[in-house]
Amino acid sequence: MTTAERRKSVAASPVPAAGAAPGSGRKAAGEDPVKREQIIDGAKRVFMAGGFDAASMNDITREAGVSKGTIYVYFDSKDDLFVAMIERERARIVATVKSLLHVNGPVEQALHDFGIAFVTHMCSDQTVRGMKMVLGVSERMPALCQRFFSSSPENGYTILKAFLEKKVAEGVLEMDDPDLAARQFIELCMPGLFKRRIFGFMTEPPEQVEVERMVTAAVSMFLKSYKRG
Repeated sequence: MTTAERRKSVAASPVPAAGAAPGSGRKAAGEDPVKREQIIDGAKRVFMAGGFDAASMNDITREAGVSKGTIYVYFDSKDDLFVAMIERERARIVATVKSLLHVNGPVEQALHDFGIAFVTHMCSDQTVRGMKMVLGVSERMPALCQRFFSSSPENGYTILKAFLEKKVAEGVLEMDDPDLAARQFIELCMPGLFKRRIFGFMTEPPEQVEVERMVTAAVSMFLKSYKRG
């Protein structure tokens, strides 16, 4: 039975889910955002501690402090939970970088702040562990990886691309291919850093002073090519 079918079954039941009385204002099964976050928080601790393969639904049940039946009302499988965790973390960084690129002010400052936030996030222990988990199951679970990369149309790259297009329209920047320029800027901000982190050559995130140095150089190089005037 899928999550949608479980929710439909609960909704059709003459007994309100989780003991909720009619008119009490309590959320129906599968619709409580606080409970959903509680489950994802528990799953995140389990995934981060032992990896995707080692994690079991029993482990997640204990860590989240809910029954297994409750978990399955919200999520169909461990795959669903993992993707939900990744989507939540992605949404958080997306909200951060979006706010940085939509403030009024010099384009130099916006790019600098975006670069610092993006590199810090990509090189963090949490992001690196998540990426390694996905790569570790990519050959035998390609569907999970496809969901990982296509679950959200919005990410740091797409937000930066939209920002560059806006600045081109305003006459601040001049470029023929904002798509390519966005990718170039991201690579300039962390030359080799992410690869060294993902392959274990760098066991710790880069010092903030190093991130600052790289991003400052990236902004300077980028604007020499694309800033109008």
